[in-house]
Amino acid sequence: MKLKELEAQLLALNLTEKAEAIQILTKSLSNGSQGITKTPGVCGGDACVANTRIPVWLFVSLRRQGTTDAELLKFYPYLSAADLVNVWAYADAHSQEIEQAIRENEEATV
Repeated sequence: MKLKELEAQLLALNLTEKAEAIQILTKSLSNGSQGITKTPGVCGGDACVANTRIPVWLFVSLRRQGTTDAELLKFYPYLSAADLVNVWAYADAHSQEIEQAIRENEEATV
């Protein structure tokens, strides 16, 4: 397949399919946690999307409630599909940490 053919096919994808395509490409290029930072004193030191105060656990929680990647990109227009790829990769690699953060947040809101 030539690059021009691939470009035409990628441009024909809907937003969700484009996000999935980016996820596949980013996974093959990144170490899985680029774009995720932990800063003491910011969001309780939880892992967040870089340059934001949006914690990874929030996205995991929203996904469990049925929110799609396309909806997340609509709700957070300043984030990219690559940011979501990093969120999901970090969440997969640090599942115990994310589960603990979700539990702590749920307890704090009760």
